[in-house]
Order: sequence, then C-alpha cells, then structure tokens
Amino acid sequence: MNVVFVESLTGTELIQMVSHDVAGVLAAAQGESVTFPMGHFKYEFHNLDFYEDNGEIRQELVIYVAKI
Repeated sequence: MNVVFVESLTGTELIQMVSHDVAGVLAAAQGESVTFPMGHFKYEFHNLDFYEDNGEIRQELVIYVAKI
C-alpha cells in the first residue's frame, strides 16, 4: 500500500513509500518522533484515502505530522 507522510501545517508531502506492513509504519509514526532529512516531526493524525487509478480502486495511508 502507498504510505505518504504530509506536514499538516503546510500540506507539503515529505515522503511517499510503499509498505506491506502498514500497521507497523503507523505504529512507528505514532511514537516519540519521526525523523526525515528535513527535520524531526511528531504524529498528528492519519487518513485512509481511496482513489481510482486506471479503473482500479486503490487505497493510500496518509500520515500527517507536525514539525517539532
């Protein structure tokens, strides 16, 4: 499944990845902090989005974080 980390204040996409362990990624994101090359962030909330791609319904986990 696609997993996207987005900075909640600006809406900037920080990273997009594909994971087969979505529950693990979400649990890790809800920890103390998440570090990307552009800084440290704290989990705020998440959404499971559905979209259509070439006639197929796909899903994507969007994890919103705030810079700390």
